[in-house]
Amino acid sequence: MDALLTYFNEISSLHRVIILIGGISFFWFLEGLIPVRRMSYPKWRHALPNFFFTLTTIVLNFSLAFLLLFTADWVQLHSFGLLHLIEMPLWLYVVTGVLFLDLIGAYFAHWVEHRVKPLWMVHLVHHSDHYVDTTTANRHHPLESLVRFGFTLLGVFILGTPIGVVMLYQSLSVVLSQFNHANIQLPSYVDRWLSYILVTPHMHKVHHHYVLPYTDSNFGNIFSVWDRLFGTYKNLAAARIVYGVDVFPNKEKNAQIGSLLKQPFQPYQRPTEHPE
Repeated sequence: MDALLTYFNEISSLHRVIILIGGISFFWFLEGLIPVRRMSYPKWRHALPNFFFTLTTIVLNFSLAFLLLFTADWVQLHSFGLLHLIEMPLWLYVVTGVLFLDLIGAYFAHWVEHRVKPLWMVHLVHHSDHYVDTTTANRHHPLESLVRFGFTLLGVFILGTPIGVVMLYQSLSVVLSQFNHANIQLPSYVDRWLSYILVTPHMHKVHHHYVLPYTDSNFGNIFSVWDRLFGTYKNLAAARIVYGVDVFPNKEKNAQIGSLLKQPFQPYQRPTEHPE
């Protein structure tokens, strides 16, 4: 555990990019072998806007990384944060840090985005993808990338996590997001049992169903425990899942970078739940 923490404490920008690109490449390859559904769409053309938003996320996160480093160093220097209140073995300290960073930086951030209208408008760019695959994982409007970064920063401050734990969490978050968005078919019993611990492809695909109440469920990114604990877990047969969002149904506009950048500023009324 010491070696793992040391590696992520000193991880270079190059290695972080390799983790991101390596994850997309691996799951892209698996999508060709074991797809959950055979979607007839131009895969590369579909990926282009998603890669654009991946790039904007990378630029923003790397530009603001000094804030994470400063905050993580400050909380360590002053022994500030919840993790400093209880003595625990190093392995438990790391696991607890990652677990609760996932709660604040992913689950809670995601839940708030679905509850606060301006944030929901920004988050819609992610939901308006009609062909969810591993590239969808990083399809976030630049404003959403800022929001997500802010929640992660808040988590570091509240918990008092060192930079090594923060980098480990961010690396796991990237890869698990690529995994649970990937168009891959796990054996049903594997997906079901794995979903008691981690967010699986099927579990997250339910969240991408185009209508409420399923859109407002399964908010987790790494760990599924938060959805089960807070009552936001839902299941839906894979054959019934339709990707996209009902308020922005235009597939052409939802595949254009310019339209997606302007999407948060368009007139919009949040729909009511659809009976299923």
